[in-house]
Amino acid sequence: MASSSAVHRLGIVLLPQFSFAGLGALLDALFIVNWLAREQRFRWQLLGSRDNTPASNGVSLSTDSDWPAANSLDSVWVLASFETKALRDDRRLSQWLRQCAAAGVPLAGIEMGSEVLAAAGLLDEQPAAVHWDNLEAFRELYPQVDASSQLYSLTSQRLTCAGGTAVLDLVMAWLQQRIEPALLEELRNHLLERRQRSAEQPQLSHAPERQLQTSAQVRRVIHLMRRHLETPLSSSALADGVGLSVRQLERRFKHEVGVTPMRYYLWLRMTRAHRLLQQTDMSVAEVASSAGFGSLEHFSRAYRRFFDRAPSEDRLQSGDAPAVMPAQHWPGEM
Repeated sequence: MASSSAVHRLGIVLLPQFSFAGLGALLDALFIVNWLAREQRFRWQLLGSRDNTPASNGVSLSTDSDWPAANSLDSVWVLASFETKALRDDRRLSQWLRQCAAAGVPLAGIEMGSEVLAAAGLLDEQPAAVHWDNLEAFRELYPQVDASSQLYSLTSQRLTCAGGTAVLDLVMAWLQQRIEPALLEELRNHLLERRQRSAEQPQLSHAPERQLQTSAQVRRVIHLMRRHLETPLSSSALADGVGLSVRQLERRFKHEVGVTPMRYYLWLRMTRAHRLLQQTDMSVAEVASSAGFGSLEHFSRAYRRFFDRAPSEDRLQSGDAPAVMPAQHWPGEM
Protein backbone atom coordinates (compact mmCIF):
# COMPACT_ATOMS: atom_id res chain seq x y z
CA MET A 1 0.00 0.00 0.00
CA ALA A 2 0.98 3.67 -0.29
CA SER A 3 3.27 5.06 2.35
CA SER A 4 1.70 6.31 5.57
CA SER A 5 4.62 8.63 6.42
CA ALA A 6 4.08 12.32 7.18
CA VAL A 7 5.68 13.31 3.89
CA HIS A 8 3.40 12.75 0.90
CA ARG A 9 5.51 11.47 -2.00
CA LEU A 10 4.33 12.27 -5.51
CA GLY A 11 5.52 10.70 -8.71
CA ILE A 12 4.83 13.24 -11.46
CA VAL A 13 4.94 11.69 -14.93
CA LEU A 14 5.65 14.29 -17.61
CA LEU A 15 4.82 13.13 -21.11
CA PRO A 16 6.19 14.91 -24.20
CA GLN A 17 4.30 18.15 -24.97
CA PHE A 18 2.78 18.36 -21.47
CA SER A 19 1.36 21.66 -20.22
CA PHE A 20 4.02 23.69 -18.41
CA ALA A 21 1.30 25.80 -16.77
CA GLY A 22 -0.39 22.71 -15.35
CA LEU A 23 2.85 21.55 -13.76
CA GLY A 24 3.43 25.01 -12.34
CA ALA A 25 -0.04 25.11 -10.76
CA LEU A 26 0.69 21.83 -8.97
CA LEU A 27 4.28 22.44 -7.88
CA ASP A 28 3.89 26.08 -6.85
CA ALA A 29 1.07 25.13 -4.49
CA LEU A 30 3.04 22.25 -2.97
CA PHE A 31 6.17 24.36 -2.57
CA ILE A 32 4.26 27.13 -0.78
CA VAL A 33 2.65 24.61 1.58
CA ASN A 34 6.12 23.24 2.49
CA TRP A 35 7.46 26.77 2.94
CA LEU A 36 4.57 27.94 5.11
CA ALA A 37 4.61 24.78 7.22
CA ARG A 38 8.40 25.06 7.69
CA GLU A 39 8.68 21.37 6.98
CA GLN A 40 8.49 19.11 3.99
CA ARG A 41 4.86 18.02 3.75
CA PHE A 42 5.21 17.07 0.07
CA ARG A 43 8.10 15.64 -1.92
CA TRP A 44 7.97 15.09 -5.67
CA GLN A 45 9.96 13.36 -8.36
CA LEU A 46 9.64 14.29 -12.04
CA LEU A 47 9.47 11.15 -14.17
CA GLY A 48 9.69 10.67 -17.91
CA SER A 49 10.63 8.23 -20.62
CA ARG A 50 13.90 10.09 -21.19
CA ASP A 51 16.33 12.29 -19.26
CA ASN A 52 14.70 15.46 -20.59
CA THR A 53 11.04 15.95 -21.43
CA PRO A 54 9.83 18.91 -23.54
CA ALA A 55 6.72 20.86 -22.61
CA SER A 56 4.33 22.17 -25.25
CA ASN A 57 5.89 25.65 -24.91
CA GLY A 58 9.33 24.30 -25.88
CA VAL A 59 10.87 24.29 -22.38
CA SER A 60 12.53 20.96 -21.50
CA LEU A 61 12.75 19.72 -17.94
CA SER A 62 15.07 17.12 -16.48
CA THR A 63 13.13 13.93 -15.76
CA ASP A 64 14.08 10.61 -14.20
CA SER A 65 13.63 7.68 -16.59
CA ASP A 66 14.25 5.17 -13.77
CA TRP A 67 10.78 5.01 -12.24
CA PRO A 68 10.43 4.14 -8.55
CA ALA A 69 8.62 1.12 -7.14
CA ALA A 70 4.87 1.66 -6.86
CA ASN A 71 4.81 1.14 -3.09
CA SER A 72 7.32 3.97 -2.59
CA LEU A 73 4.80 6.61 -3.73
CA ASP A 74 1.68 8.09 -2.17
CA SER A 75 0.18 9.36 -5.43
CA VAL A 76 1.02 9.48 -9.12
CA TRP A 77 0.14 12.43 -11.36
CA VAL A 78 0.24 12.05 -15.15
CA LEU A 79 0.56 15.27 -17.17
CA ALA A 80 -0.02 15.20 -20.93
CA SER A 81 -1.41 17.61 -23.48
CA PHE A 82 -0.51 17.14 -27.15
CA GLU A 83 0.39 14.02 -29.12
CA THR A 84 -1.23 11.57 -26.70
CA LYS A 85 -2.23 9.31 -29.60
CA ALA A 86 1.38 8.09 -29.69
CA LEU A 87 1.25 7.17 -26.00
CA ARG A 88 -1.73 4.82 -26.02
CA ASP A 89 0.38 1.76 -26.74
CA ASP A 90 3.26 2.58 -24.38
CA ARG A 91 3.45 -0.79 -22.64
CA ARG A 92 6.01 0.23 -20.06
CA LEU A 93 3.95 3.23 -18.97
CA SER A 94 0.66 1.29 -18.87
CA GLN A 95 2.20 -1.58 -16.94
CA TRP A 96 3.79 0.73 -14.35
CA LEU A 97 0.54 2.66 -13.87
CA ARG A 98 -1.35 -0.62 -13.38
CA GLN A 99 1.23 -1.66 -10.78
CA CYS A 100 0.67 1.63 -8.97
CA ALA A 101 -3.10 1.12 -9.05
CA ALA A 102 -2.73 -2.45 -7.77
CA ALA A 103 -0.62 -1.13 -4.88
CA GLY A 104 -3.43 1.25 -3.92
CA VAL A 105 -1.68 4.39 -5.12
CA PRO A 106 -4.18 7.11 -6.18
CA LEU A 107 -3.72 8.19 -9.80
CA ALA A 108 -4.32 11.64 -11.27
CA GLY A 109 -4.69 12.51 -14.95
CA ILE A 110 -4.11 16.17 -15.81
CA GLU A 111 -5.55 17.34 -19.13
CA MET A 112 -4.85 14.48 -21.56
CA GLY A 113 -3.12 12.56 -18.82
CA SER A 114 -6.64 11.24 -18.33
CA GLU A 115 -6.42 9.57 -21.73
CA VAL A 116 -3.21 7.83 -20.68
CA LEU A 117 -5.02 6.43 -17.64
CA ALA A 118 -8.02 5.45 -19.79
CA ALA A 119 -5.82 3.71 -22.36
CA ALA A 120 -4.33 1.63 -19.53
CA GLY A 121 -7.84 0.59 -18.46
CA LEU A 122 -7.60 2.55 -15.21
CA LEU A 123 -10.64 4.79 -15.65
CA ASP A 124 -13.21 2.13 -16.54
CA GLU A 125 -16.56 2.98 -14.87
CA GLN A 126 -14.88 6.04 -13.36
CA PRO A 127 -15.68 9.75 -13.83
CA ALA A 128 -13.27 11.73 -15.97
CA ALA A 129 -13.19 15.47 -16.61
CA VAL A 130 -12.05 15.99 -20.20
CA HIS A 131 -11.23 19.23 -22.02
CA TRP A 132 -14.09 20.26 -24.34
CA ASP A 133 -11.76 20.09 -27.38
CA ASN A 134 -11.09 16.39 -26.73
CA LEU A 135 -14.37 15.23 -25.23
CA GLU A 136 -16.07 13.87 -28.36
CA ALA A 137 -13.07 11.81 -29.46
CA PHE A 138 -12.43 10.66 -25.88
CA ARG A 139 -15.96 9.30 -25.64
CA GLU A 140 -15.54 7.59 -29.00
CA LEU A 141 -12.34 5.89 -27.82
CA TYR A 142 -13.33 5.09 -24.23
CA PRO A 143 -17.09 4.52 -23.97
CA GLN A 144 -16.54 2.63 -20.71
CA VAL A 145 -15.36 5.85 -19.01
CA ASP A 146 -17.87 8.34 -17.59
CA ALA A 147 -16.37 11.33 -19.39
CA SER A 148 -17.84 14.79 -18.87
CA SER A 149 -17.16 18.46 -19.58
CA GLN A 150 -16.87 19.45 -15.92
CA LEU A 151 -13.69 21.09 -14.62
CA TYR A 152 -12.32 18.19 -12.61
CA SER A 153 -13.30 15.01 -10.78
CA LEU A 154 -12.01 13.89 -7.43
CA THR A 155 -12.47 10.47 -5.83
CA SER A 156 -10.31 8.64 -3.31
CA GLN A 157 -8.36 6.72 -5.97
CA ARG A 158 -8.75 8.73 -9.19
CA LEU A 159 -8.37 12.41 -9.96
CA THR A 160 -8.85 13.97 -13.39
CA CYS A 161 -8.75 17.52 -14.63
CA ALA A 162 -9.71 19.14 -17.94
CA GLY A 163 -6.62 21.36 -17.76
CA GLY A 164 -5.98 25.08 -17.95
CA THR A 165 -6.68 27.10 -14.81
CA ALA A 166 -8.85 24.24 -13.50
CA VAL A 167 -5.63 22.46 -12.45
CA LEU A 168 -5.33 24.88 -9.54
CA ASP A 169 -8.97 24.24 -8.58
CA LEU A 170 -8.26 20.52 -8.46
CA VAL A 171 -5.04 20.97 -6.48
CA MET A 172 -6.79 23.19 -3.92
CA ALA A 173 -9.65 20.70 -3.53
CA TRP A 174 -7.11 17.88 -3.14
CA LEU A 175 -5.08 19.81 -0.58
CA GLN A 176 -8.23 20.61 1.39
CA GLN A 177 -8.29 16.93 2.35
CA ARG A 178 -4.62 16.89 3.38
CA ILE A 179 -3.64 20.08 5.18
CA GLU A 180 -5.15 22.05 8.04
CA PRO A 181 -7.67 24.82 7.18
CA ALA A 182 -5.43 27.64 8.43
CA LEU A 183 -2.57 26.48 6.21
CA LEU A 184 -4.89 26.19 3.21
CA GLU A 185 -6.19 29.70 3.87
CA GLU A 186 -2.66 31.09 4.00
CA LEU A 187 -1.86 29.26 0.76
CA ARG A 188 -4.81 31.03 -0.87
CA ASN A 189 -3.47 34.37 0.39
CA HIS A 190 -0.04 33.79 -1.13
CA LEU A 191 -1.48 32.61 -4.44
CA LEU A 192 -3.83 35.63 -4.49
CA GLU A 193 -6.54 33.07 -5.22
CA ARG A 194 -9.78 33.53 -3.30
CA ARG A 195 -12.14 31.59 -5.56
CA GLN A 196 -12.73 27.86 -5.43
CA ARG A 197 -14.65 26.48 -8.37
CA SER A 198 -16.52 23.27 -7.72
CA ALA A 199 -15.70 20.08 -9.61
CA GLU A 200 -19.10 20.03 -11.31
CA GLN A 201 -18.87 23.54 -12.73
CA PRO A 202 -19.03 23.36 -16.54
CA GLN A 203 -16.13 24.48 -18.65
CA LEU A 204 -16.24 27.86 -20.33
CA SER A 205 -17.54 27.82 -23.87
CA HIS A 206 -17.82 30.30 -26.73
CA ALA A 207 -20.62 28.20 -28.27
CA PRO A 208 -23.57 30.43 -29.25
CA GLU A 209 -26.07 28.15 -27.51
CA ARG A 210 -24.30 28.92 -24.23
CA GLN A 211 -24.58 32.70 -24.66
CA LEU A 212 -27.35 34.64 -22.91
CA GLN A 213 -28.06 36.79 -25.97
CA THR A 214 -28.87 33.78 -28.14
CA SER A 215 -32.61 33.30 -28.62
CA ALA A 216 -34.39 30.05 -27.80
CA GLN A 217 -35.14 29.40 -31.49
CA VAL A 218 -31.50 29.73 -32.56
CA ARG A 219 -30.46 27.51 -29.64
CA ARG A 220 -32.90 24.86 -30.83
CA VAL A 221 -31.58 25.09 -34.39
CA ILE A 222 -28.01 24.53 -33.19
CA HIS A 223 -29.22 21.60 -31.10
CA LEU A 224 -30.81 20.12 -34.23
CA MET A 225 -27.55 20.60 -36.11
CA ARG A 226 -25.53 18.84 -33.43
CA ARG A 227 -27.99 15.92 -33.40
CA HIS A 228 -27.75 15.54 -37.18
CA LEU A 229 -24.06 15.86 -38.02
CA GLU A 230 -23.85 12.47 -39.74
CA THR A 231 -27.05 13.09 -41.72
CA PRO A 232 -27.22 16.87 -42.27
CA LEU A 233 -30.60 18.55 -42.50
CA SER A 234 -31.54 21.07 -45.18
CA SER A 235 -32.16 24.76 -44.50
CA SER A 236 -35.89 24.23 -44.84
CA ALA A 237 -35.86 21.29 -42.41
CA LEU A 238 -33.98 23.35 -39.83
CA ALA A 239 -36.37 26.28 -40.26
CA ASP A 240 -39.44 24.04 -40.06
CA GLY A 241 -38.06 22.51 -36.87
CA VAL A 242 -38.37 25.84 -35.04
CA GLY A 243 -41.37 27.33 -36.84
CA LEU A 244 -39.53 29.89 -38.98
CA SER A 245 -39.19 30.49 -42.68
CA VAL A 246 -35.76 29.93 -44.23
CA ARG A 247 -35.35 33.68 -44.70
CA GLN A 248 -36.34 34.43 -41.10
CA LEU A 249 -33.92 31.79 -39.83
CA GLU A 250 -31.05 33.16 -41.90
CA ARG A 251 -31.65 36.73 -40.75
CA ARG A 252 -31.93 35.78 -37.08
CA PHE A 253 -29.00 33.37 -37.16
CA LYS A 254 -26.69 35.86 -38.87
CA HIS A 255 -27.69 38.59 -36.43
CA GLU A 256 -27.15 36.43 -33.32
CA VAL A 257 -24.30 34.13 -34.37
CA GLY A 258 -22.54 36.22 -37.01
CA VAL A 259 -22.70 33.69 -39.87
CA THR A 260 -25.40 31.98 -41.92
CA PRO A 261 -26.96 28.77 -40.54
CA MET A 262 -25.46 26.56 -43.24
CA ARG A 263 -21.98 28.00 -42.79
CA TYR A 264 -22.21 27.31 -39.06
CA TYR A 265 -23.55 23.83 -39.76
CA LEU A 266 -20.60 23.08 -42.02
CA TRP A 267 -18.25 24.45 -39.37
CA LEU A 268 -19.72 22.04 -36.81
CA ARG A 269 -19.22 19.10 -39.18
CA MET A 270 -15.65 20.09 -40.04
CA THR A 271 -14.85 20.60 -36.37
CA ARG A 272 -15.99 17.05 -35.63
CA ALA A 273 -13.91 15.72 -38.52
CA HIS A 274 -10.85 17.68 -37.37
CA ARG A 275 -11.00 16.28 -33.83
CA LEU A 276 -11.66 12.71 -34.92
CA LEU A 277 -8.79 12.83 -37.40
CA GLN A 278 -6.30 14.21 -34.89
CA GLN A 279 -7.42 12.34 -31.80
CA THR A 280 -8.57 8.89 -32.98
CA ASP A 281 -7.40 6.16 -35.34
CA MET A 282 -10.60 6.21 -37.42
CA SER A 283 -9.94 6.05 -41.16
CA VAL A 284 -10.43 9.17 -43.27
CA ALA A 285 -13.47 7.53 -44.86
CA GLU A 286 -14.99 6.80 -41.44
CA VAL A 287 -14.39 10.37 -40.32
CA ALA A 288 -15.93 11.74 -43.52
CA SER A 289 -19.05 9.66 -42.94
CA SER A 290 -19.25 10.73 -39.29
CA ALA A 291 -19.15 14.36 -40.44
CA GLY A 292 -21.97 13.86 -42.93
CA PHE A 293 -20.03 13.59 -46.19
CA GLY A 294 -21.15 10.90 -48.61
CA SER A 295 -18.29 11.68 -50.98
CA LEU A 296 -14.67 11.34 -49.85
CA GLU A 297 -13.60 13.74 -52.61
CA HIS A 298 -16.08 16.37 -51.41
CA PHE A 299 -14.86 15.94 -47.84
CA SER A 300 -11.20 16.31 -48.84
CA ARG A 301 -11.90 19.51 -50.79
CA ALA A 302 -13.86 21.02 -47.89
CA TYR A 303 -11.21 20.02 -45.37
CA ARG A 304 -8.44 21.63 -47.40
CA ARG A 305 -10.50 24.83 -47.58
CA PHE A 306 -10.88 24.90 -43.80
CA PHE A 307 -7.45 23.70 -42.66
CA ASP A 308 -5.15 24.16 -45.65
CA ARG A 309 -4.11 20.52 -45.67
CA ALA A 310 -5.49 17.15 -46.69
CA PRO A 311 -7.30 15.06 -44.06
CA SER A 312 -4.64 12.36 -44.38
CA GLU A 313 -1.99 14.94 -43.40
CA ASP A 314 -3.74 15.97 -40.18
CA ARG A 315 -3.65 12.83 -38.03
CA LEU A 316 -1.98 14.07 -34.84
CA GLN A 317 -3.01 16.74 -32.34
CA SER A 318 0.24 18.63 -31.92
CA GLY A 319 1.54 22.15 -31.50
CA ASP A 320 2.30 22.24 -35.23
CA ALA A 321 -1.14 21.08 -36.34
CA PRO A 322 -3.91 23.50 -37.38
CA ALA A 323 -6.38 24.50 -34.68
CA VAL A 324 -10.11 25.12 -34.94
CA MET A 325 -11.10 28.78 -34.92
CA PRO A 326 -14.65 30.07 -34.27
CA ALA A 327 -16.91 29.93 -37.30
CA GLN A 328 -17.03 33.73 -37.49
CA HIS A 329 -13.25 33.90 -37.98
CA TRP A 330 -12.96 31.61 -40.98
CA PRO A 331 -11.95 33.68 -44.04
CA GLY A 332 -13.83 33.56 -47.29
CA GLU A 333 -17.05 31.84 -48.22
CA MET A 334 -17.64 28.28 -47.09
